[in-house]
Order: sequence, then structure tokens, then C-alpha cells
Amino acid sequence: MPSVFKAFDLRPPKALLPSFLKNSKQPLPPRRKPITLSQALVMFTPHPNLADDVNHAIIQSEIEGGVFLHDLPPSTILHIQTMHHCYTAVLLGGSDALISGHPEFCPDPVQVAIAGSTWGGSMLKLQYVGRGMHLEFHHPEYDTPIVTSPIQEIRDSQPLPAASAINSLSY
Repeated sequence: MPSVFKAFDLRPPKALLPSFLKNSKQPLPPRRKPITLSQALVMFTPHPNLADDVNHAIIQSEIEGGVFLHDLPPSTILHIQTMHHCYTAVLLGGSDALISGHPEFCPDPVQVAIAGSTWGGSMLKLQYVGRGMHLEFHHPEYDTPIVTSPIQEIRDSQPLPAASAINSLSY
């Protein structure tokens, strides 16, 4: 069973700040709520039959962090900030989600199947949302998958009660 850890707060301790910031009356920005990230019990070991670029990409995804959808309960809300848009995904279970945030493909919540994340090519990390990777999902009105720009940040919100998660969003 995978272990769970929290994302690190990357703000420096006040003792390490430059003197003009230490003495500032301005408070440090509030700590963001960390997202629960998945971590395998054993880190990936490069495989001799895979290209160096493939091994590097897999290791980089473990360093950057992300979350497997199967590790999150249904009705979890993910806020996924990509290079160009901020998506909101309400997980429905499995790979299904209500997603919104793109002005053309999903300005309003639409039910999609999240395939996973890619490194910009054809290799897909299934049902995974990872920083530095491109989210790929299947929209019911399009024949080809939608692939986002690189993911910059992933945040989660408290899960909604299952019934209100679906009823509170219009289609």
C-alpha cells in the first residue's frame, strides 16, 4: 500500500530571511493547504530496456510530485493550474470527473474521463495528475483527447458530500 506524504512548505524560515524582511511588519504569506501526494514505497529504479529520456521523465515525475486519482475519495475537488488556464476538477470516482476552466473546451463543468498525464509525447502515466506534466482527458464532444499545457500547481479542497458535489454544479 502506498504511503502518503504532504507537500513541503517552501517558504524559508524567518531566521533565513534577509534582514530587511526579518524586520518587516508585513506578515509572511499564509501557508497554502498542502495536497496529499502519492509516493511509492520504493522509488523507481531506471530500467535498462528503457531509453534514458524515458527513465529521466519517470524519475522527474516522482521529484516534481503529483497525485494518483485512485488515492483520492470521490467528490475531492482539485484545482489544477496549468501554464495557460486554471481547471477545477470534481472527482466522481475512477477516472471520471466534472472539469471546467478552459474557455473553449470546458467553460462550464462537463463530465470527462481523465486518462492521466503525459510529458508532451505519447507516453501516459495513467490516472495521475503531475506537476510539470500535461493533463490528458477525454471530452464527450471531441474525438481526440484534450491535452493541457504543463501543470504548474495542484491544490485540493475538502471533499463535498457526494450528492451536493454533483447537484451544485450545472452542466
